[in-house]
Formats: sequence, structure tokens, C-alpha cells
Amino acid sequence: MSANSRFTTAVHALCWIELSTRHGRPALTSAEIADSLASHPVLVRRILAPLRDDGTLRVTGRGPGAGWRLGRPAAEISLLDVHRSLAEEGPFALHSHEPKQDCPVGFGIRPVLAGVYARVEDAIARELRSSTIAGVLDGLLRDHPLQHDPIRAPSGSGSPRVAAAVTQLVPRDPRVHL
Repeated sequence: MSANSRFTTAVHALCWIELSTRHGRPALTSAEIADSLASHPVLVRRILAPLRDDGTLRVTGRGPGAGWRLGRPAAEISLLDVHRSLAEEGPFALHSHEPKQDCPVGFGIRPVLAGVYARVEDAIARELRSSTIAGVLDGLLRDHPLQHDPIRAPSGSGSPRVAAAVTQLVPRDPRVHL
């Protein structure tokens, strides 16, 4: 079973918008965000819609060229806020139907696992609450800086739009070493 990547995609998009904001471009189009994700603008709009609906993001303009911008400072957007906005389910679920109740395991497993799962979800919520979009971005810029210049990358590698976006945004951030 594969994990749902909507949360990761949303955090990535919010970090990209925050990086852009730090460099004087407070709004990015769905296409610009999708390019960073190596994805499609329609998917970006679908994933970010709940964040727009709860005020985490705002849309600027209408139609082609409309952009996404943060609705509040990145330091105030916790990963738990994002997780809840997306209505993400917990990491585990109980049986889709009630197990056989005259079986000793089937009879007692649901309440026991429900308690375990609740404790796991509480731990996840505590961790997500302690991390913000600004913190994630600062950490990735500090600990995983881009080590190559996409403009001088070998022919055929990377996207020209990503290279243009990185060239426009990243060199102005002293923490990023190209």
C-alpha cells in the first residue's frame, strides 16, 4: 500500500512560495509550483484548494497568471495546520468491517489497537505542531543546499523553467550555495 503524498506536496508548495516571497515574489502560479514538484498545475490546484479555503493560502488575480501566496507568515503555519487543512487521515485504520466477534482476537483487537493508534496520532500531532513552513525551508536550505548550477547543468538535464526560477530566486539567498 502506498502512502498518500498530498501532505508532502502541500508542504513542498508552501516552502516554494515562502522562498519566492523571501526574494520579493510573494505569489507563484500553479504552473510555477507544479514545475518545482515535477507535477501538473491541475494537481497543484486540487491539493492547495483546502489551504485556500482555510486562509493558509490566498489566490491573487483570476484566470491565467493568477498566483498563490501565503495567507499568513510561514513561521505561523505549522505542519499540523497543513495536515488538518488537508483532512489527512491517521497513519493507521481499523478493519474496514467488524471482525468476527466470537473470535478471541476479533473481539478485542479493535479497542486495543484504537488506543495504540490514538497514542501514535498524538505523537505525530505533537511533532507536526512543533514544525513550521519557515522552519522546514530554513532546514532544507541549511542542511541540503543546491550544489549545482542548473543553468550550467549538462544539456538535456533539468527543466529550463526550473533553471530560470532557481536563477531568479535562489542567488539572492546567501544561505544557498550554487
